Amino acid sequence: MMKQTFLWVAAVGILFCSCSVSKNARGQRNQLSGTWILDDISYENNTGNFSSVLFNDAKDICFEGSNWFFRDNNSTGRYTINQGSLCNGGDRFFRWSVVEPQQNYSSQLQFKFIDEKRKDISGGLGYRLNITSISDQAMTLKSNVSVEGELVTVVYQFSKKL
Repeated sequence: MMKQTFLWVAAVGILFCSCSVSKNARGQRNQLSGTWILDDISYENNTGNFSSVLFNDAKDICFEGSNWFFRDNNSTGRYTINQGSLCNGGDRFFRWSVVEPQQNYSSQLQFKFIDEKRKDISGGLGYRLNITSISDQAMTLKSNVSVEGELVTVVYQFSKKL
């Protein structure tokens, strides 16, 4: 009986530890919470003029000036793109989390699209952006993509809406 109780307590302890979020990730989640403005999108590690469709949704120009809202108590959010001649405006809903760094990498913001009822609409497909800096006023996210076999880094510069 004692052996079974010990095994049960050990299993619950392992499960609890594996589901916990580190202090660093909690801090970044708290900083992310709120509304952000995507001020600028630029490209690094390659030369030339670039234009891209981001998150399989809209052209990069459509994202500049977009509002991003992160709710940390239920890990949901949305971004809003303004309607324009090149842009299909409106709200896009997502579920998000902060992924812990692994071997010399920064933490990552990951998200996948959901509908207004919080149901997955992306077939499990999601996106990860490296959190290169975050403060109470500004955030920089980066993602690496391949263009004709060459590495290009997309840089997203956000400011916190007060």
